[in-house]
Amino acid sequence: MNLDKKYQELMAYLEKLGRVAVAFSGGVDSTFLARVAYDVLGENAIAVTATSSTYPEREFKEACELAKKIGITHIVIESEELDIQGFAKNPKNRCYYCKKNLFTKVEEVAKKRGIRYVADGSNFDDLGDFRPGMQAALELKVVSPLKQNSFTKNDIRVLSRNLDLPTWDKPAFACLSSRFPYGHEITSDKLKMVDQAEEYLLGLGFRQLRVRHHGEIARIEVAPKDIFRFFSENLIEQVATKFKDIGFTYVTLDLAGYRTGSMNEVLRKAGEI
Repeated sequence: MNLDKKYQELMAYLEKLGRVAVAFSGGVDSTFLARVAYDVLGENAIAVTATSSTYPEREFKEACELAKKIGITHIVIESEELDIQGFAKNPKNRCYYCKKNLFTKVEEVAKKRGIRYVADGSNFDDLGDFRPGMQAALELKVVSPLKQNSFTKNDIRVLSRNLDLPTWDKPAFACLSSRFPYGHEITSDKLKMVDQAEEYLLGLGFRQLRVRHHGEIARIEVAPKDIFRFFSENLIEQVATKFKDIGFTYVTLDLAGYRTGSMNEVLRKAGEI
């Protein structure tokens, strides 16, 4: 389908909703959705961001700046996943607990303002991945305008660029809890270790990256094109020293590079997804 036609259909879809609260992380998808919702609905659209220990401060600050740039009413709530029973044990459906808690709280905000619909930024590509959070969205009747209108991530990036949104080329991001193998307990201290390690690599100029927490071991994923940077003895020593200061005993580089949902590879190998 022609992208312009998709865009028109998305606007028509949002117009029919009348009023909507967008679960807003400041990522590529939710930023695009918030912008279009505001363009179509004006003050009848709001953006709701939840702070927690799994959501880095840098991402929160960026979300606030983006909401201000768009002009949409921005509401900040707290949604601490570690307080959710069962979440910290990190089961394979961890995201279900997180999303159910998040969407329930966004729905509470929406109801207080007389808003019927809560919307998330799920897109059509998400249907091809293991995403337990989608079940929570279905149960709570959260609408997914981008997925509903068959928007792929590439569609969203192209249109975001056309709309002059700075997120058009923003690297994909997932909450910090995704850095832990399933079944490994998640704690606030471990989350801080991951956050500090990733913040450090970002400061060195890496953009698309993950630091996976495997107990004493940090497994670094960077974009394949950036792996060669670690051929520098100085950089290797610098990163290893910093990561050990943060609390890791061993520091490794994943030669397969960054890929979405690498922690799900164990589940696929075992035939669990």
